[in-house]
Amino acid sequence: MIGKKGKVYLVGAGLGEIAYLTQQAQTLLSQAEVIIYDALVDDSILALIPANCLKINVGKRGGKLSTSQAEINQLLVEYCLRGKQVIRLKGGDPFIFGRTTSEIQALIEAQCNFEVIPGLSSALAAPTLASIPLTDPVMSRCFAVMTAHDLEALDWQIVSQIETLVILMGGRNLAEIVHQLLRHERLPQTPIAIIKSGGCPQQQVWVGTLNDIVGKTAHESLSPCVIVVGEVVRLRDFIHPNQPSWKFNQPLENSILNQSTMNQPLFGKTILITRSAEQSSQFSELLKEQGATVIEMPALVITPPSSWDSLDQAIELLGKESEKNFDWLILTSSNGVEYFFNRLMALGKDIRSLGQTKIAVVGKKTAASLQERCLKPDFIPPDFVADSLVEHFPESLDGKRILFPRVETGGRDVLVQELTVKGATVVEVAAYESGCPERISSEVLEALQTQKIDVITFASSKTVKNYYQLIQALPENTLPLNYLDSICIASIGPQTSKSCINLLGRVDVEPQEYTLEGLTQAIINFAA
Repeated sequence: MIGKKGKVYLVGAGLGEIAYLTQQAQTLLSQAEVIIYDALVDDSILALIPANCLKINVGKRGGKLSTSQAEINQLLVEYCLRGKQVIRLKGGDPFIFGRTTSEIQALIEAQCNFEVIPGLSSALAAPTLASIPLTDPVMSRCFAVMTAHDLEALDWQIVSQIETLVILMGGRNLAEIVHQLLRHERLPQTPIAIIKSGGCPQQQVWVGTLNDIVGKTAHESLSPCVIVVGEVVRLRDFIHPNQPSWKFNQPLENSILNQSTMNQPLFGKTILITRSAEQSSQFSELLKEQGATVIEMPALVITPPSSWDSLDQAIELLGKESEKNFDWLILTSSNGVEYFFNRLMALGKDIRSLGQTKIAVVGKKTAASLQERCLKPDFIPPDFVADSLVEHFPESLDGKRILFPRVETGGRDVLVQELTVKGATVVEVAAYESGCPERISSEVLEALQTQKIDVITFASSKTVKNYYQLIQALPENTLPLNYLDSICIASIGPQTSKSCINLLGRVDVEPQEYTLEGLTQAIINFAA
């Protein structure tokens, strides 16, 4: 038997946000079996990959341990030779400071198939999104792109004469860059712009001159950034004549990227979302549409249960003419939907097995997940909460057999107790497990330390508990004293609010409708 032939796709992820990913790259990601990705790739892009895809983070970040290039080359070759479709996902474009030639050489030597997929480079896109054209018939007839990783390797006598310079990865070396340019006769009044997180909601732009930019940014974290040096920086004022850009710490609102967000209700608010590490955030998109800057904090890790035995035994009963078959299937989360139906398919069955079984779901998101499987729930309780499911159940529960796939540990038992009291036989089976991540990401920690967060949201009691656990595990004095005092705590519903009050001391926002849409509107009302 001839084995499946693998292939490696060296893919440019653009600026990191999903909006700047090419259609070709999106298609390949949806089919990936292994993804080996860099640090600047956004979670929204990783959400495109299949659930069973192996994810390997090899990101290189300054000052931190990272995977060596030799190890990355070896991973690409190893999985390709195993017959896998491998995506090597890089920020920007693979051929712009991406070390791609080393990877291609390793693939050629191992006789591996490969293809390079272009991406949008921050060298070109970040200045555009900050309203800075790189060329102009008068001010800039050429530009040069360079990296600041090895400043001594650059011929500064030549570099300083180029009309417009675009410098990548230069945030940590800004002072030396300025020193070299001034030393080689670039004028002190030469304009310079620093664009941090170009194309992202948290983009910031600092504008100044070679004479004052180091002082202006002395206490700022600039990475990741693109630096533009040259007279074209002045064109920012011309493009937006009524919004002068020559200000220290110029925010995103004066750029082409986000003019329309200024009048949106959550513009200027930074919202921290606690969510599952494995799930894409619909909530994030809802908030961004209202102008918010969103930071996502994985506070749940969803994994398979310790054993499939109980779920497998229950699935075997579905569709059979037997008194042990189930009258109802109850699903209370999108995780329950995903893991139950994935296991159903893994056992060689499909939705026809549910022909004799009605389905009840709790929550709009759970219903939406079910509809993605081409199924419509027979019952959704009012207010979208489990507590009203039994009270409003559409038929007598006496004598009914109910299958309840749920989280293996830590779930509430109230629903099972109430169903049992009404005469139902409930078969609880572990469909998935949820745990706490090992640590808080550096981005989230920095935002909490610098008190940039306006709102923290919680969509389940488990995320509250895990958030509290992660905060408690931090070394003493990591966060400012009473750091939560200036932050709005937003909860999706009553049970989550109880956990907020018990562990965090209060809750400030709870929607009337316990959905992500309802929580978004409640935050808007609070911010008004």
